[in-house]
Amino acid sequence: MVETIAACVLFLISAGLFILSYRSFREKGFLLNNAYIYASEQERERMEKKPYYRQSAIVLLLLGFSFVFNGMALLPGADWLYWLVGISVAITIVYAIVSSIMIVKR
Repeated sequence: MVETIAACVLFLISAGLFILSYRSFREKGFLLNNAYIYASEQERERMEKKPYYRQSAIVLLLLGFSFVFNGMALLPGADWLYWLVGISVAITIVYAIVSSIMIVKR
């Protein structure tokens, strides 16, 4: 029972992440990126926001999949899905670091 409730909560979180990812791909809403959040007002006005929206959208999408895999892993007989959770989190971290370096180099 507890596992089912936890899985439902994880699925709801993943749905929220997918919605935020979709909005970021469309370049709508607040830009959820540290480079933008910590930039001054003058820097925000001069900043090319498109690569940051794309980076945020992909990271949110990968995190959404991580939460889906995590929720599915709570279901009986699906313990092997924890490997997918770990792999998807590792891919997300590597992507965030590499894409940040690529954006700065441009």
